[in-house]
Amino acid sequence: MVTANEFSHVIKLSEVGSHSRNIQLSADEAARAGLMARFDLAALDSLKAEISLAHDAEGVVATGRFTADLAQYCIASHDPVPAKMDEMVHIRFIPEPVMSGEVELELEADDCDTMFHDGQTIDLGEAVAQSLGLALNPYPRSPEAEKMLKAAGVKSEEDVVPTGALAGLKDLLAKK
Repeated sequence: MVTANEFSHVIKLSEVGSHSRNIQLSADEAARAGLMARFDLAALDSLKAEISLAHDAEGVVATGRFTADLAQYCIASHDPVPAKMDEMVHIRFIPEPVMSGEVELELEADDCDTMFHDGQTIDLGEAVAQSLGLALNPYPRSPEAEKMLKAAGVKSEEDVVPTGALAGLKDLLAKK
């Protein structure tokens, strides 16, 4: 089911046709503001996508790329951390399965780039927005982050020394 979102760009499946269709998307100021709130971004100066849509045996396939100029909040200092993204997009839109009761689904690796449609339309803007969300750095760090984390007592991986039963394991493995 297609629902309204910040960067909605709904396309009727009947408009995709039998040949590939190229679409260019660009987020306006209102869409960027909504996506900033959704993904807790410090800034989103641009979001553009060039996508090609085509039918295949299972549904509609969207391939292309998106670019974005943004800033995320540092996990330690909360300072803006600028980032430029240029990411590939490959999403298959398939009909939403009809399920009754509780059903457990098992996903394959290829299923992670699958979105459902209602049989009438797809929301290409939402697909790009979700791709943006997945591409964000989960732990953005400003230049001040390491100093702040160290002052707060957070150790880096290099500073951690095993204790207890595992204390001598590294030395034992090195001797082999």
